[in-house]
Order: sequence, then structure tokens, then C-alpha cells
Amino acid sequence: MYLQDLHKIWLAAGDVPIYLEPSMANRHGLIAGATGTGKTVTLKVLAESFSDMGVPVFLSDIKGDLSGMCQPGHETKHIRRSIDTMGISGFDYAAYPTRFWDVYGKHGHPVRTTISEMGPELLSRLLGLNETQSGILRIVFRIADDRGLLLIDLKDLRSMIQYVGDNAKEFKLTYGNISSQSVGAIQRALLQLEDEGGDLFFGEPDLDLADWMDWAEDGRGVLNILECQELFQHPLLYATFLLWMLSELYEMLPEAGDLDKPKLVFFFDEAHLLFKDAPKALVEKVEQVVRLIRSKGVSVWFITQNPSDLPDSVLGQIGNRVQHALRAYTPNDQKSLRAAARSFRANPAFDTEQALQALGVGEALVSLLDEKGVPAVVQQAGILPPRSSMSAASAEEIKHAITGSPLYQKYAQTEDRRSAYEVLEEVREEQEARAEAEARQAAWEKEQKARQAAWEKEQRAMEQAYRQTTPRRAASSRSTSRSRQTPLEKAINSTANTVGRELGKQIVRGLFGTRRR
Repeated sequence: MYLQDLHKIWLAAGDVPIYLEPSMANRHGLIAGATGTGKTVTLKVLAESFSDMGVPVFLSDIKGDLSGMCQPGHETKHIRRSIDTMGISGFDYAAYPTRFWDVYGKHGHPVRTTISEMGPELLSRLLGLNETQSGILRIVFRIADDRGLLLIDLKDLRSMIQYVGDNAKEFKLTYGNISSQSVGAIQRALLQLEDEGGDLFFGEPDLDLADWMDWAEDGRGVLNILECQELFQHPLLYATFLLWMLSELYEMLPEAGDLDKPKLVFFFDEAHLLFKDAPKALVEKVEQVVRLIRSKGVSVWFITQNPSDLPDSVLGQIGNRVQHALRAYTPNDQKSLRAAARSFRANPAFDTEQALQALGVGEALVSLLDEKGVPAVVQQAGILPPRSSMSAASAEEIKHAITGSPLYQKYAQTEDRRSAYEVLEEVREEQEARAEAEARQAAWEKEQKARQAAWEKEQRAMEQAYRQTTPRRAASSRSTSRSRQTPLEKAINSTANTVGRELGKQIVRGLFGTRRR
């Protein structure tokens, strides 16, 4: 409950009221405890208080029990007992300005980004690509930029990778070697991301994170609730979203220094699931953001079952702690219990380790930073009740909140601009048409050559047959000419024959040495 006269958040009440200094909220916080001990109540009280002071809030709703914040609460005997015990005056129930978001677009405004905004570095780290594969992915993005090809969704990126792989020889001298094995490995990794819903996450209109930093007409900060029940079943896609969101947020916000209150507050419910089996890139990015984003006026709160679920590098950056009951049934549980107890500034009035095991539902050990940034001595206290509904909102109530949002028209319809996929499809179709035309031309030329060859063969056969019949025709012609001599030709031939015979006799006589007297 935000107390405007004190400019503080009244979170819990024990021997004394326990307040959170808004100026210390961006030192981040932890809400921990076993299942059913009251972590969700603490989260709601803090989120409502930040909203009341005009700070927008983001909440990841893992169990589906945060949606009721769009409806006012109603009194129960447990809430009445808490109000009376803590001496809360002027307590009233209230609904909060709420916007619902959903990567799958089923229970909230769709959450999308583009491949270009994600970039090759984040994608490589997220997909677990090795150095060679990461280099090829950077080449793909560079070629797309050089050729003016937009990379918006997964089909754009997959088409671009295939295009680069098919034309690797063309790009080798300019961009470097591109192996088919690495191209195949990248395609397989993208296929896994697509199967988990990446085809829904990458697209347009892409989310403008500035839309999360909004206020209702009465000045309260808007609660942005991300529906995560289905998303958590697909850890790769969830990690993709968080990795992009944290990176984009860090780049987007300017340095702010120390502020009177945060610009934006994040609550990551079930944070143990966030870090369990998470890609190394996500863990490193969360650690980086937790270390650096404080100076940009952003407060990050982790809600988990045990503080040991968070990396030490993250725990070391957390200044505000709310620890609900822990159970220690195994040696590992007892070790975690002792570690959690030692993380508090001890209170001589009680044993912290024993108190952690004896806390009831709705009770917690609380240690918050004072106005000087010093952790206060741990206090055992009861958490204030929330003003909004503890029950989940109905499907009709959520639908009404979605359609009544001023952002509904902005994100409702998916856009599909002409991008790399469409351009490369046109190129492929042109290449196929050109190849088909070339094949038809080649077939026609082959047919013409075959016809020419057949005609030439036929001509050669005719010529050979003609040559074989020519000698017989010549002999027949000579024989015919001899049998058809004219009378004059016969007389000349007879005279010539007589003279020839006489000359022949004379020559013969000469040869034998006789002569005529």
C-alpha cells in the first residue's frame, strides 16, 4: 500500500510497520519461499503499490493467478483478520489498470519482434551456435543488408540462409567461406525455434516497449501481465523473448542516475524456472542487466522458492529481501535454509534460521534498504493483503480488457510486408523460369541438330548409291554408241583399219629383216 503522505510503500507489519523506500526499489528485490507460503500475495501488494505511485509494472504470470488484478478484491475472513491485526485504516478494494500480453496472441496482445531487431549476436548466443556458425549467421545478415533485404520473420531468415548456402561460391571471395554443414546446423536450430512458436514471436507489428511505460487517466501505472502458462512449456521461445526484451530495454532507456522512484518495475515469477536449464546467453544477459540497469531507473524483482535458485552473481545485486517460510526435509534443504538465514542482517530478538521454519502463511522475514541504502535488521512480519482480486479473472473479463485497450487496434492484425522471403521467392521463380526456357531452347536445338544429322545421312546414302550406279551407266553408254555408227563413220573406220593393217605388216617385215622389192 503506497502511503502518499509518507512517500513510502507499506509492505508488512510486525512489531513496527515495514516500509520500502521508493528510491531504493531499483536496488532490486527477492521474494522467496516454499509453495503456498504467500509469495504471490507479496508480489501483488508490491505491484499495486508501485502502480499507485505512478510506476508502470511488468509481471510474468506463470500460474495464471495474476489476471485477477484487473478486478477489485472482496473481503474474506482471512483478509479481515489481517486488516484488524495490522491496524490498517481506510483499506478499500480496487481494480488496477491492466493490459494482457501473450506471445501466442491467445490471451493478450501479441508480443512480436523482428529478426533484424534480434540481430545475429543474440540469435547466435540463444541458439547455441559455435564460432563458425555464428560467423556465417553474421554473413547472412550482412548480405541481407547489402542487398536491401528485410529480415522480419523466421521464413525470411530461413530463405536468406538457403539463398546464401546455394550461392556460397559467389559470396566466398567477398564475405568468406560458407560451409554447407554450418548452414545445415543453423537451419536445424531455427527449425526447433519455429516448432516452439518462433513463427508467432517474430513478425510485425513488433512490440514497442514504450507501450509498457503507460499510465491510466488517474495517474496510476499500468500493470502489464504476460501470460506465461503456455510459454513456459517452450523454454527456448521463453528464453528468446526474455533475452530480446532485456537487451532492448537496456538499449532503449537513457541513463537516469538515482531517482525518487523507478521508471519501470519487473517481476519475474517462478524465477527458478527462468534459470533452470536456461541458455548460458540468457543467464549472462540477466546478470548484466541486473548489474547495469539500476542506473536507468528499472527495478527487477525475482520470485522463487529458494534463494539458491538464483546465481550468486544475481543474488549479490539484490538489496531488498522478503523471505517466506522454507522447509528443510533433506540435507540439501537444510544447507539452503542456513544460507538463506545468513543472508539477512541478524536480529538479536530471534534466531533467523528457526524463524524461517516457523513462519505461517502470509508471514515473512523482511529486510529492506533504508534511505541510505543500508539493509535493515531483519524483521518477522505479516504481509499486507492486496486490494485487487485474489482469484484469476474469467476469460470474458480478460477479453474485455484486451478489446477495450487503446493498443488493441495497434497489435491485433498481423502485417506481412514484402521482405527477404518474397524477394527471394521471386528470384527463385525467375531462375526456374529462365532454366525452363533454357531447357526448352536446348531441347529445340538438339532436335534441330538431330534432324540436320538425319538429313545429311540421307544425302550421303543417296550420293553413295548414285556413285555405285555411275560406272555401269558409262559402259552401257559406250556400248550403245558403237552399235549405232553412221555409214560415213563406217567408211572412215574401214579405211583406217586397212591403213593400219598395211602399216602393221611393214613394221613386222622391218623387224624380221626383210623388205619388199
